[in-house]
Amino acid sequence: MKREDLVKIYPRLYHMAHDGAWPAIRQHGLLSVAALLDLYDVEGDRRERLLARHRPESEHLDAEGLPGAVIRDQKPMRDSALEKCLEDGMTPSDWYRHLNTKSFFWLSRERVWSLLGARAYRDKPQTVLTVDTAKLVELYEDQIWLSPMNSGSTIYRPLPRGMGTFQRISDFPFDVRKSQGRAKGANVVELLVEHAVPDVAAFVLAVHQVENDKIIREIWRSPEAAATDHP
Repeated sequence: MKREDLVKIYPRLYHMAHDGAWPAIRQHGLLSVAALLDLYDVEGDRRERLLARHRPESEHLDAEGLPGAVIRDQKPMRDSALEKCLEDGMTPSDWYRHLNTKSFFWLSRERVWSLLGARAYRDKPQTVLTVDTAKLVELYEDQIWLSPMNSGSTIYRPLPRGMGTFQRISDFPFDVRKSQGRAKGANVVELLVEHAVPDVAAFVLAVHQVENDKIIREIWRSPEAAATDHP
């Protein structure tokens, strides 16, 4: 896939965070689990557990001088399902480590609304960022991976996954997948950035508080945002 095609086909990215997360994201950026643990100086057994084991519940991080942070649960994944779909000799622990070193974006609104309607998140307000794809890709292209699936879910029929699941933009087989009948929203599903996007606020166009199937309020909007920049 060409970089210019990625930007043209998916001009906006979306990230869902916990309610009230925007001030911390604006200050420290969008951080992977590993980057959050570095920032909050989490070491030892707790660090190993959060990086390499399934998280059945979200976990809060606190440190003096830092805003509170939340590491999302991994309710849509199960070790037993991962053991059946992992390739390349990977174990569930390997997969969790693989995911926990990356920051995640959705490439379609539909994916965001689907997640908001999931049992774990419905009836709970969330923060959704709308991000300018072109600006992010311009600075982070060498750190970006594309995923053909929801890599954090093993619900229903888990798709095979392994070290080759995430591919660089230039290696992603967009046209091949399109020729197989995959719609835009099911072609490139996730955009991942290695480790962190500390300056993500520079690419954010709008921030909304969302719950269930409704936008509750607009938290922040860039002067560069269009009227359509929302989840």
